[in-house]
Amino acid sequence: SQPSRIFLVLHLENQTICPLYMEPQNLTDVLEFLLLGLSDDPDLQPLLFGLFLSMYLVGMLGNLLIILVISSDSHLHTPVFFFLSNLSLADISSSTTTIPRMLVNLQTHSKSITYAGCLAQVTFLSLFAGLGSLLLTLMAYDQLVAICHPLHHLAIMNPRLCILLVLASFAVSLLTSLLHYLLMSQLTFCTNVEIPHFLCDPPQLLNLACSDTSTNKILIYFIGTIIGGIPLSGILYSYIRIISSILRMSSSGGKQKAFSTCGSHLSVVSLFYGTGVGVHFTSAVTHSPQKVSVASVMYSVVTPMLNPFIYSLRNKDVKGTLRRLLNRTTSCL
Repeated sequence: SQPSRIFLVLHLENQTICPLYMEPQNLTDVLEFLLLGLSDDPDLQPLLFGLFLSMYLVGMLGNLLIILVISSDSHLHTPVFFFLSNLSLADISSSTTTIPRMLVNLQTHSKSITYAGCLAQVTFLSLFAGLGSLLLTLMAYDQLVAICHPLHHLAIMNPRLCILLVLASFAVSLLTSLLHYLLMSQLTFCTNVEIPHFLCDPPQLLNLACSDTSTNKILIYFIGTIIGGIPLSGILYSYIRIISSILRMSSSGGKQKAFSTCGSHLSVVSLFYGTGVGVHFTSAVTHSPQKVSVASVMYSVVTPMLNPFIYSLRNKDVKGTLRRLLNRTTSCL
Protein backbone atom coordinates (compact mmCIF):
# COMPACT_ATOMS: atom_id res chain seq x y z
CA SER A 1 0.00 0.00 0.00
CA GLN A 2 1.18 3.47 -0.79
CA PRO A 3 2.01 5.78 2.13
CA SER A 4 -0.59 8.37 2.93
CA ARG A 5 -0.02 11.94 1.89
CA ILE A 6 -1.14 15.13 3.57
CA PHE A 7 -2.07 17.93 1.15
CA LEU A 8 -2.32 21.55 2.17
CA VAL A 9 -3.17 24.41 -0.21
CA LEU A 10 -3.08 27.96 1.10
CA HIS A 11 -4.56 30.92 -0.75
CA LEU A 12 -3.04 34.21 0.33
CA GLU A 13 -3.84 37.34 -1.64
CA ASN A 14 -4.78 35.35 -4.75
CA GLN A 15 -1.46 33.47 -4.76
CA THR A 16 -1.32 29.69 -4.42
CA ILE A 17 1.36 28.15 -2.25
CA CYS A 18 2.43 24.72 -3.38
CA PRO A 19 0.87 21.78 -1.51
CA LEU A 20 2.97 20.31 1.22
CA TYR A 21 2.94 16.54 1.26
CA MET A 22 4.99 13.86 2.87
CA GLU A 23 6.33 12.30 -0.33
CA PRO A 24 7.15 14.94 -3.00
CA GLN A 25 6.86 14.06 -6.64
CA ASN A 26 6.64 15.88 -9.93
CA LEU A 27 3.00 15.74 -10.94
CA THR A 28 3.50 17.32 -14.35
CA ASP A 29 3.76 13.88 -16.01
CA VAL A 30 0.06 13.27 -15.50
CA LEU A 31 -1.27 16.81 -15.81
CA GLU A 32 -3.83 17.86 -18.35
CA PHE A 33 -4.67 21.53 -18.76
CA LEU A 34 -8.08 22.91 -19.63
CA LEU A 35 -8.20 25.77 -22.14
CA LEU A 36 -11.37 27.67 -21.27
CA GLY A 37 -11.37 29.54 -24.58
CA LEU A 38 -13.16 32.77 -25.42
CA SER A 39 -16.64 31.91 -24.18
CA ASP A 40 -18.50 29.27 -22.17
CA ASP A 41 -21.77 29.92 -24.02
CA PRO A 42 -22.57 26.76 -26.05
CA ASP A 43 -24.63 28.81 -28.51
CA LEU A 44 -21.51 30.77 -29.47
CA GLN A 45 -19.33 27.72 -30.14
CA PRO A 46 -20.47 27.16 -33.78
CA LEU A 47 -20.10 30.88 -34.52
CA LEU A 48 -16.58 30.98 -33.04
CA PHE A 49 -15.64 27.81 -34.91
CA GLY A 50 -16.77 29.24 -38.25
CA LEU A 51 -15.11 32.60 -37.59
CA PHE A 52 -11.71 31.22 -36.62
CA LEU A 53 -11.75 28.56 -39.32
CA SER A 54 -12.42 31.27 -41.90
CA MET A 55 -9.64 33.52 -40.59
CA TYR A 56 -7.21 30.61 -40.45
CA LEU A 57 -7.95 29.54 -44.03
CA VAL A 58 -7.78 33.12 -45.34
CA GLY A 59 -4.46 33.71 -43.60
CA MET A 60 -3.07 30.36 -44.76
CA LEU A 61 -4.11 30.88 -48.38
CA GLY A 62 -2.93 34.50 -48.41
CA ASN A 63 0.52 33.65 -47.08
CA LEU A 64 0.89 30.63 -49.36
CA LEU A 65 -0.11 32.81 -52.30
CA ILE A 66 2.54 35.37 -51.39
CA ILE A 67 5.18 32.63 -51.31
CA LEU A 68 3.97 31.25 -54.66
CA VAL A 69 3.94 34.68 -56.30
CA ILE A 70 7.45 35.53 -55.08
CA SER A 71 8.91 32.19 -56.12
CA SER A 72 7.29 32.28 -59.58
CA ASP A 73 8.53 35.73 -60.66
CA SER A 74 12.29 36.36 -61.04
CA HIS A 75 11.67 40.12 -60.75
CA LEU A 76 10.61 39.53 -57.15
CA HIS A 77 13.79 37.66 -56.23
CA THR A 78 15.07 40.62 -54.24
CA PRO A 79 16.10 40.84 -50.57
CA VAL A 80 12.87 42.44 -49.34
CA PHE A 81 10.68 39.76 -50.95
CA PHE A 82 13.02 37.01 -49.77
CA PHE A 83 12.49 38.26 -46.20
CA LEU A 84 8.75 38.63 -46.88
CA SER A 85 8.42 35.00 -48.01
CA ASN A 86 10.14 33.86 -44.81
CA LEU A 87 7.81 36.12 -42.80
CA SER A 88 4.86 34.42 -44.49
CA LEU A 89 6.26 31.02 -43.47
CA ALA A 90 6.61 32.27 -39.89
CA ASP A 91 3.01 33.56 -39.94
CA ILE A 92 1.71 30.22 -41.24
CA SER A 93 3.63 28.32 -38.58
CA SER A 94 2.53 30.66 -35.79
CA SER A 95 -1.16 30.34 -36.70
CA THR A 96 -0.90 26.57 -37.05
CA THR A 97 0.57 26.32 -33.56
CA THR A 98 -2.63 27.53 -31.89
CA ILE A 99 -5.69 27.72 -34.15
CA PRO A 100 -6.14 24.01 -35.10
CA ARG A 101 -6.06 23.04 -31.41
CA MET A 102 -8.68 25.68 -30.65
CA LEU A 103 -10.86 24.51 -33.57
CA VAL A 104 -10.71 20.91 -32.36
CA ASN A 105 -11.73 21.98 -28.86
CA LEU A 106 -14.62 24.05 -30.21
CA GLN A 107 -15.85 21.23 -32.43
CA THR A 108 -15.56 18.43 -29.88
CA HIS A 109 -16.51 20.59 -26.85
CA SER A 110 -13.34 19.31 -25.21
CA LYS A 111 -11.12 21.89 -23.56
CA SER A 112 -8.23 19.65 -22.64
CA ILE A 113 -4.65 19.90 -23.81
CA THR A 114 -1.84 17.69 -22.61
CA TYR A 115 1.09 18.99 -20.62
CA ALA A 116 3.43 18.18 -23.53
CA GLY A 117 1.10 19.91 -25.98
CA CYS A 118 0.97 23.00 -23.80
CA LEU A 119 4.76 23.17 -23.57
CA ALA A 120 4.99 22.73 -27.34
CA GLN A 121 2.62 25.67 -27.86
CA VAL A 122 4.67 27.91 -25.58
CA THR A 123 7.93 26.92 -27.30
CA PHE A 124 6.75 27.32 -30.89
CA LEU A 125 4.90 30.56 -30.19
CA SER A 126 8.10 32.00 -28.74
CA LEU A 127 10.09 30.71 -31.72
CA PHE A 128 7.87 32.16 -34.45
CA ALA A 129 7.16 35.42 -32.63
CA GLY A 130 10.89 36.00 -32.29
CA LEU A 131 11.54 35.03 -35.90
CA GLY A 132 8.83 37.40 -37.15
CA SER A 133 10.25 40.27 -35.10
CA LEU A 134 13.79 39.71 -36.40
CA LEU A 135 12.60 39.36 -40.01
CA LEU A 136 10.83 42.71 -39.77
CA THR A 137 14.11 44.19 -38.54
CA LEU A 138 15.96 42.72 -41.53
CA MET A 139 13.36 44.19 -43.86
CA ALA A 140 13.85 47.62 -42.25
CA TYR A 141 17.62 47.31 -42.72
CA ASP A 142 17.07 46.37 -46.36
CA GLN A 143 14.93 49.49 -46.83
CA LEU A 144 17.69 51.55 -45.21
CA VAL A 145 20.32 50.23 -47.62
CA ALA A 146 18.01 50.60 -50.64
CA ILE A 147 17.23 54.26 -49.91
CA CYS A 148 20.51 55.47 -48.42
CA HIS A 149 22.83 53.45 -50.69
CA PRO A 150 20.76 52.70 -53.81
CA LEU A 151 23.74 52.10 -56.12
CA HIS A 152 25.24 49.50 -53.79
CA HIS A 153 22.00 47.94 -52.56
CA LEU A 154 22.22 44.59 -54.34
CA ALA A 155 25.96 44.35 -53.74
CA ILE A 156 25.52 44.85 -49.99
CA MET A 157 22.35 42.78 -49.63
CA ASN A 158 23.63 39.88 -51.71
CA PRO A 159 21.87 36.48 -51.63
CA ARG A 160 24.54 34.88 -49.43
CA LEU A 161 24.22 37.61 -46.79
CA CYS A 162 20.42 37.45 -46.87
CA ILE A 163 20.44 33.68 -46.29
CA LEU A 164 22.93 34.04 -43.44
CA LEU A 165 20.83 36.77 -41.82
CA VAL A 166 17.69 34.62 -41.95
CA LEU A 167 19.56 31.60 -40.56
CA ALA A 168 21.00 33.75 -37.76
CA SER A 169 17.51 35.07 -36.95
CA PHE A 170 16.17 31.53 -36.79
CA ALA A 171 19.07 30.44 -34.56
CA VAL A 172 18.51 33.30 -32.10
CA SER A 173 14.77 32.64 -31.99
CA LEU A 174 15.34 28.91 -31.53
CA LEU A 175 17.80 29.52 -28.69
CA THR A 176 15.44 31.81 -26.78
CA SER A 177 12.50 29.44 -27.28
CA LEU A 178 14.55 26.48 -26.02
CA LEU A 179 15.60 28.46 -22.95
CA HIS A 180 11.94 29.22 -22.37
CA TYR A 181 11.05 25.54 -22.78
CA LEU A 182 13.73 24.32 -20.39
CA LEU A 183 12.64 26.59 -17.55
CA MET A 184 8.90 26.12 -18.15
CA SER A 185 9.40 22.34 -18.07
CA GLN A 186 10.83 22.64 -14.54
CA LEU A 187 7.62 24.14 -13.13
CA THR A 188 5.48 22.02 -10.84
CA PHE A 189 1.69 22.13 -10.96
CA CYS A 190 -0.30 20.89 -8.01
CA THR A 191 -3.39 19.54 -9.74
CA ASN A 192 -5.27 19.77 -13.01
CA VAL A 193 -5.60 23.44 -13.80
CA GLU A 194 -7.78 25.70 -15.90
CA ILE A 195 -6.22 28.28 -18.23
CA PRO A 196 -8.63 31.18 -18.95
CA HIS A 197 -7.36 31.45 -22.53
CA PHE A 198 -7.59 29.71 -25.91
CA LEU A 199 -3.85 28.97 -25.88
CA CYS A 200 -1.12 28.15 -23.38
CA ASP A 201 -0.04 31.61 -22.33
CA PRO A 202 3.24 31.75 -20.33
CA PRO A 203 2.00 34.35 -17.79
CA GLN A 204 -1.09 32.22 -17.12
CA LEU A 205 1.07 29.14 -16.59
CA LEU A 206 3.31 31.02 -14.19
CA ASN A 207 0.26 32.09 -12.17
CA LEU A 208 -0.86 28.47 -11.90
CA ALA A 209 2.53 27.02 -10.97
CA CYS A 210 3.26 25.93 -7.42
CA SER A 211 7.02 26.07 -7.71
CA ASP A 212 9.18 29.19 -7.66
CA THR A 213 8.67 31.25 -10.85
CA SER A 214 11.07 34.13 -10.22
CA THR A 215 13.65 32.77 -12.70
CA ASN A 216 10.96 32.27 -15.34
CA LYS A 217 9.73 35.84 -14.94
CA ILE A 218 13.26 37.17 -15.35
CA LEU A 219 13.64 34.99 -18.45
CA ILE A 220 10.39 36.32 -19.94
CA TYR A 221 11.68 39.89 -19.62
CA PHE A 222 15.03 38.80 -21.06
CA ILE A 223 13.40 37.08 -24.05
CA GLY A 224 11.08 40.06 -24.55
CA THR A 225 14.12 42.33 -24.73
CA ILE A 226 15.98 40.05 -27.14
CA ILE A 227 13.14 39.33 -29.57
CA GLY A 228 11.12 42.50 -29.04
CA GLY A 229 13.00 45.47 -27.65
CA ILE A 230 16.28 45.17 -29.57
CA PRO A 231 14.64 44.52 -32.98
CA LEU A 232 12.20 47.40 -32.43
CA SER A 233 15.12 49.69 -31.59
CA GLY A 234 16.82 48.59 -34.81
CA ILE A 235 13.67 49.33 -36.82
CA LEU A 236 13.30 52.79 -35.26
CA TYR A 237 16.97 53.57 -35.92
CA SER A 238 16.62 52.44 -39.55
CA TYR A 239 13.59 54.61 -40.16
CA ILE A 240 15.14 57.64 -38.50
CA ARG A 241 17.96 57.39 -41.01
CA ILE A 242 15.54 56.62 -43.86
CA ILE A 243 13.34 59.64 -43.12
CA SER A 244 16.40 61.86 -42.74
CA SER A 245 17.68 60.69 -46.14
CA ILE A 246 14.28 61.14 -47.80
CA LEU A 247 13.91 64.70 -46.51
CA ARG A 248 17.26 65.59 -48.10
CA MET A 249 16.02 64.51 -51.54
CA SER A 250 15.44 67.38 -53.93
CA SER A 251 12.90 65.59 -56.12
CA SER A 252 9.33 65.43 -54.83
CA GLY A 253 8.74 62.38 -57.01
CA GLY A 254 11.67 60.61 -55.39
CA LYS A 255 10.34 61.42 -51.94
CA GLN A 256 6.90 60.09 -52.81
CA LYS A 257 8.35 56.87 -54.25
CA ALA A 258 10.57 56.34 -51.19
CA PHE A 259 7.70 56.86 -48.75
CA SER A 260 5.51 54.53 -50.81
CA THR A 261 8.22 51.85 -50.72
CA CYS A 262 8.35 52.00 -46.91
CA GLY A 263 4.58 52.22 -46.42
CA SER A 264 3.83 48.48 -46.57
CA HIS A 265 6.61 47.58 -44.17
CA LEU A 266 5.63 50.31 -41.72
CA SER A 267 2.03 49.06 -41.79
CA VAL A 268 3.10 45.49 -40.98
CA VAL A 269 5.49 46.69 -38.24
CA SER A 270 2.75 48.81 -36.68
CA LEU A 271 0.30 45.91 -36.77
CA PHE A 272 2.82 43.39 -35.38
CA TYR A 273 4.19 45.49 -32.54
CA GLY A 274 0.92 47.31 -31.88
CA THR A 275 -0.98 44.08 -31.23
CA GLY A 276 2.01 42.57 -29.36
CA VAL A 277 2.24 45.55 -27.02
CA GLY A 278 -1.54 45.41 -26.66
CA VAL A 279 -1.35 41.80 -25.41
CA HIS A 280 1.29 42.60 -22.77
CA PHE A 281 -0.36 45.88 -21.75
CA THR A 282 -3.75 44.21 -21.39
CA SER A 283 -2.24 41.40 -19.30
CA ALA A 284 -0.56 43.95 -17.02
CA VAL A 285 -3.45 46.34 -16.39
CA THR A 286 -6.50 44.08 -16.39
CA HIS A 287 -7.50 40.85 -14.67
CA SER A 288 -10.22 40.13 -17.24
CA PRO A 289 -9.41 36.89 -19.13
CA GLN A 290 -11.80 37.92 -21.93
CA LYS A 291 -9.90 41.16 -22.65
CA VAL A 292 -6.56 39.36 -22.64
CA SER A 293 -7.93 36.69 -24.99
CA VAL A 294 -9.30 39.29 -27.42
CA ALA A 295 -5.93 41.05 -27.50
CA SER A 296 -4.23 37.70 -28.14
CA VAL A 297 -6.64 36.98 -31.01
CA MET A 298 -5.55 40.23 -32.66
CA TYR A 299 -1.89 39.29 -32.27
CA SER A 300 -1.92 35.57 -33.08
CA VAL A 301 -4.79 35.31 -35.57
CA VAL A 302 -5.61 38.66 -37.20
CA THR A 303 -2.05 39.90 -37.75
CA PRO A 304 -0.85 36.80 -39.70
CA MET A 305 -4.04 36.97 -41.77
CA LEU A 306 -3.62 40.64 -42.74
CA ASN A 307 0.14 40.72 -43.46
CA PRO A 308 -0.01 39.22 -46.99
CA PHE A 309 -2.88 41.53 -47.99
CA ILE A 310 -1.02 44.62 -46.79
CA TYR A 311 1.93 43.80 -49.04
CA SER A 312 -0.06 42.54 -52.03
CA LEU A 313 -2.48 45.48 -52.09
CA ARG A 314 0.23 48.15 -51.78
CA ASN A 315 2.86 46.68 -54.10
CA LYS A 316 2.44 47.01 -57.87
CA ASP A 317 4.92 44.23 -58.66
CA VAL A 318 3.11 41.74 -56.43
CA LYS A 319 -0.29 42.70 -57.85
CA GLY A 320 1.01 42.41 -61.42
CA THR A 321 2.52 38.98 -60.83
CA LEU A 322 -0.61 37.81 -59.04
CA ARG A 323 -2.78 39.02 -61.91
CA ARG A 324 -0.64 37.17 -64.50
CA LEU A 325 -0.68 34.04 -62.36
CA LEU A 326 -4.46 34.12 -62.08
CA ASN A 327 -4.86 34.75 -65.81
CA ARG A 328 -2.57 31.81 -66.58
CA THR A 329 -4.55 29.57 -64.22
CA THR A 330 -7.87 30.68 -65.70
CA SER A 331 -6.71 30.05 -69.26
CA CYS A 332 -5.56 26.52 -68.32
CA LEU A 333 -9.01 25.78 -66.92
